[in-house]
Amino acid sequence: MSIVLKVTDKDQHNLRRLQHYLPDGTAEPLFRLLKEHRVALRIKKPRATKLGDYRHPHGHQGHRISINSNLNPFAFFVTLVHELAHLVTWNEHRNRTAPHGAEWKRNFQLLLAPFIREEVLPDDIHRALEKTLKSPGASSCNDLNLSRALSRYDQQKEVVLEHLPSGSIFQLKNGKRFRKGNQLRKRFKCLCLDDNRWYYVHPLVPVEAEIESTKSL
Repeated sequence: MSIVLKVTDKDQHNLRRLQHYLPDGTAEPLFRLLKEHRVALRIKKPRATKLGDYRHPHGHQGHRISINSNLNPFAFFVTLVHELAHLVTWNEHRNRTAPHGAEWKRNFQLLLAPFIREEVLPDDIHRALEKTLKSPGASSCNDLNLSRALSRYDQQKEVVLEHLPSGSIFQLKNGKRFRKGNQLRKRFKCLCLDDNRWYYVHPLVPVEAEIESTKSL
């Protein structure tokens, strides 16, 4: 589905649609930002490689943001603010900055700050965002503390890699099979049983565990 915020007689309809995806108390201020920048917001089918994205104006198209439809309201909120920070940064600097450089971090912090002050989010997400604001990363997926807080509000709980004991055999959504090894800093070193190569796998990636497991590596 698509929400294109350019026609005033559709404002209330679009706001109600947006409220369906966002936590209480967050939709109206975000709607005003989307309308101010004349953003075409599209709610997309789930994508394995990203939660959302931003595309700057090009040709006859204006600002475009897409967000995955399967995100819980708090993950949707964080992702939308993340992409709006890209929009504001592009307006200020065009392509003259790093994608998640100091300019983007500053705008992400500024956009989140009012919601932190007004305490419209649950305490655990509030605390996680306060930590994130000190040094925001490229995405909420790369912030393990924030990702864990957001995932608590998923309606469908998935088994993720960090839940499995070391040595477990598991399969990713792409069909590849792995044996879980030791954690090195944030990621787990896992042996792919299909090509006998080692990979570093994100601890919160959804997995399908096999019944039997092998001894720890």
